[in-house]
Amino acid sequence: MEAELSTLGMKKVRFGIEVEADLSGETGQGQDRNPRLYHNGMDLVRFLISPNPGEELRALARIASGGELSRIMLALKRIFAEETLVKTLVFDEVDAGIGGGIAEVVGRKLKEISRQHQVFCITHLAQIASFANAHYKVSKRIHGGRTLVEVRHLQGKEREEEIARMLGGVKITEKTLDHAREMLKNAHKGEKP
Repeated sequence: MEAELSTLGMKKVRFGIEVEADLSGETGQGQDRNPRLYHNGMDLVRFLISPNPGEELRALARIASGGELSRIMLALKRIFAEETLVKTLVFDEVDAGIGGGIAEVVGRKLKEISRQHQVFCITHLAQIASFANAHYKVSKRIHGGRTLVEVRHLQGKEREEEIARMLGGVKITEKTLDHAREMLKNAHKGEKP
């Protein structure tokens, strides 16, 4: 897990797992306190993390930021996919709490994963979307008092414009289009068209 997280920009992270018997159902009044099987299992399992050097391991649920949680979930899914021979992975807003350089690192990691697995990724970041082999835009509109969802496969100029919109907002300028083209070119260097 630590090796996988280091590839996602968490170079000095320490990761641990704590497992202890769940004795919460025992009364403790002179009886042997043996674990029992409950509807949640018979063990308490906690993921522990120290994202920064010099800090002790602490409960992941208590200290991890949104960006750290996103990368930890990506790392866990990658590891489990390798171990269980899962063929399709779904990442819903794996970009939560990250941006800029880390988003590009995550995009590269998703691209790497896609060489062995089918990957569906819902993202709002151009840095991640630019690495996709296929790009779909999901939008909603109201028609006749009903909300309709439209999914469109974007290619060529439409994809460049969507990446530019993700980068720059509502108004797309020639500079944001140039940036979008550059991102797409860099994300797919060395690939056959």
